[in-house]
Amino acid sequence: MSPHQYNIVDLFCGTGGFAQGFVSYQNLFKLVYAVDIDPIATVTAKANHQNCVVETNDIRKISPETVGKNLGLREVDVIIGGPPCQGFSSLRPYRSSSIEDERNDLYMAFALFVDFFRPKVVVMENVVGLITHNSGHTLDKILDRFESLGYDVDWRILNAASYGVPQKRERFIMIATRDKSAVRFPAPTHYFSGKVIGHKDKGRYMLADTNHPKALSVNDAISDLPPLSSGQEAHEYDREPETPYQRDRRSGCTKLTLHKAANHSDKMLEVIKHAGENIGFIPKHLITSGFSSCYSRLSGNDPCTTITVKFQSPASSKCIHPTQDRTITPREAARIQSFDDSFIFKGSITQICGQIGNAVPPLLGRAIASTVSELLK
Repeated sequence: MSPHQYNIVDLFCGTGGFAQGFVSYQNLFKLVYAVDIDPIATVTAKANHQNCVVETNDIRKISPETVGKNLGLREVDVIIGGPPCQGFSSLRPYRSSSIEDERNDLYMAFALFVDFFRPKVVVMENVVGLITHNSGHTLDKILDRFESLGYDVDWRILNAASYGVPQKRERFIMIATRDKSAVRFPAPTHYFSGKVIGHKDKGRYMLADTNHPKALSVNDAISDLPPLSSGQEAHEYDREPETPYQRDRRSGCTKLTLHKAANHSDKMLEVIKHAGENIGFIPKHLITSGFSSCYSRLSGNDPCTTITVKFQSPASSKCIHPTQDRTITPREAARIQSFDDSFIFKGSITQICGQIGNAVPPLLGRAIASTVSELLK
């Protein structure tokens, strides 16, 4: 490790997209340990972070002491991670306040790692639903826990679209610092106007004004990819990048991967043919029900709505290509999530779609890394 590199530990790493953002920032960060319970996601993480110890395990069954001993480390500079948020998610249809979702206490295991390794900076990301979960008590408990460990803690709502990601993906970001350096958050680089999930305290949003460049659109991300029909696949780029964003994502990649359209049934193709900005464009006799965003097209000139794990299923999300009669491909979804084309995904197509949909956009990670590097100095 060169003397200027800060070491990071990534808990609940998933595919390693969040860590990828850090590692890609000015060669300042080195990922030394990552853990996740999903065995396929960790294979992906390992493929992209080859010099890192990647463990597949339930974090509640791991002792930080053992990890430290195996790594030969007693301290790390930064701990990042997103404890699984199924219990907090505002998208979860069957919320029940009577049964405490056990996963909501995974932040306690996260805190044990922080207590052991005493990182200078901690970054925890999550869904915005965490803020209001259990009437705000869950968040209060989390903040109290980190403060009790001697950290200064603050949080904001960051929208990926404000940081050069072509997607309106809101995340709760908590940053904690140990050495009384005031907590800061990355300044937005792009302006976008549009509906967000909404939180009563507008001061918690990091938003750019209209003097900033406009947020990137779906077309900015994917217009250079070969057109496909349902079931088709392309392995070669057939044109030059059309935007700086596309050029950056290709960065020396010569083979096109994961650009395979889902194979839609004749009935679904009939539905897709009518698709517009919401479900209202579909003739009533073709569908039985669905949310307003189902069976609808992405707008090519706007940032994408949040990519979910179901981006190949029109019945589940807004995921139909702006102009072609099919849902977006895994490559297009990865582009919208700001993954470079060279990032390696492992597993079946369904598993890869899940990994892409669950990831923290690497460019959002990189924006946070720039602020963390200042806090470390």
